Amino acid sequence: MSQNHRTALVVGASRSLGLALAAELLRRDWHVIGTVRGEQRTGLHDLADSSEGRLTVERLDITAPEQTSALRDRLAGHDLDLLFVNAGVAHANIPVSEVTTESFTEVMVTNALSPLRVVETLGPLVTETGTIAVMSSRQGSISMNTNGGNEVYRASKSALNQLMRGYAARRADDKRTLLLLNPGWVRTGLGGPGALLEIEESIPGVVDTVEARAGEGGLHFVDYQNQPLPW
Repeated sequence: MSQNHRTALVVGASRSLGLALAAELLRRDWHVIGTVRGEQRTGLHDLADSSEGRLTVERLDITAPEQTSALRDRLAGHDLDLLFVNAGVAHANIPVSEVTTESFTEVMVTNALSPLRVVETLGPLVTETGTIAVMSSRQGSISMNTNGGNEVYRASKSALNQLMRGYAARRADDKRTLLLLNPGWVRTGLGGPGALLEIEESIPGVVDTVEARAGEGGLHFVDYQNQPLPW
């Protein structure tokens, strides 16, 4: 990956991990395109105001495929070194027998189906030696699930990982690097106040991993310390 004029598209950058990811990339002299879901002003807009033109904000609700297609059309002609898809919701931590169909569907569509639709639609904008990364979780690891809990969220991240496996398998000759990244257990609205890491401890490691893996090729399920995780 060239160190000059590197460009990243961060999908889901309005707050929390996504916003911190955009900020960290800017600190490392990347040019960043960040997406927000709604029309209200967010922290990403504030970051853009102080970025000296290196951050632009686009609108995208990843659960609306027509918006993803429209974004692809708006970005036609851009060469991305990095596409990073950050998306995740979690509902109540209850046994799967108590989960409503509506809740199950929302989590699966947001956490698994929609990120892969984004990858499929926006992936062609990534250079042939660029990187496509998706925010996953160690809870997506089937072999590491020894304690149970968070059953639907776990299932959605396992589904995400499997869908990325399928994407990679269909592109065996693709030179781009594909990453499923676990940011660690971070104190966010999703991770909760009891999480082990602050955002400032997680995200620099996430970007370190992205940069370390650049040009490697293949699909990798790794954490924010660039350590492989079992599927």
